[in-house]
Amino acid sequence: MKLSLEGVGLVHANGHPALQWIDLQVEAGERVALIGASGAGKTTLLRVLAASLRPSGGRLRMAGGDPWAASPAALRQLRARIGHVHQAPPIPPRQRVVTAVQAGRLGQWPLWKSLASLVLPADAEGARRELARLDLADKLFERCDRLSGGQLQRVALARVLYQQPDLLLADEPVSAMDPALSELTVALLNEEAARRGVTLVASLHAVDLALRHFPRVVGVKDGGVLFDLPASQVTEAQLRELYAAEGGLPIAGAPASAIVDLSPLRCS
Repeated sequence: MKLSLEGVGLVHANGHPALQWIDLQVEAGERVALIGASGAGKTTLLRVLAASLRPSGGRLRMAGGDPWAASPAALRQLRARIGHVHQAPPIPPRQRVVTAVQAGRLGQWPLWKSLASLVLPADAEGARRELARLDLADKLFERCDRLSGGQLQRVALARVLYQQPDLLLADEPVSAMDPALSELTVALLNEEAARRGVTLVASLHAVDLALRHFPRVVGVKDGGVLFDLPASQVTEAQLRELYAAEGGLPIAGAPASAIVDLSPLRCS
């Protein structure tokens, strides 16, 4: 799915500007990482791209049209093509994992099948396959409130993989995982996107993961785009400017204040 933002801005009801004049073009099948300090606007930008938050100004086009000019039915159909992984997955705690994963298809199934799947899994084997890719097949019928934070994030990823969307948005999808699991999970997201030609936009706190796995990196600061470059062209000086308020570059498995040489991590 192709994405186009021209001068997109967003102002919250309290008057606080969250996004300021963002120009961003993402071609269908591209894989883009958003990086930046906490509060920079990455989550807000992803919500705009998910057609769940309407911009205050500018022009947004997705799949060739303006989602907010579409009919309610067309907007629902568009959202069914978008997979959105949240940092804190909105999964009901008493829900079984198999039900949570199959929720990825609710927007594509007829109403009767969606309702029936809440009682009896319509495709337990399909859900198991996606969970197995994330080493969670044994949790298929477990209740979600018995899982760790990292396991819940993997369930949310399995749901999006099961959905098979045209646009995959991931907001800090590995924030609750250890470094080794984070590496494997981010690699899996990129492999899936590349295999199916899916557009992937992911917000990542760990700079090294972004540089290592994504061909293109966008630095977001104060609600705007500081840089938009191939990973191989991002300089340490640009990263220091991006994270100046945090006092250091966030690296997976390292203290938040760590400053390291990132040159070996550039995506080739």
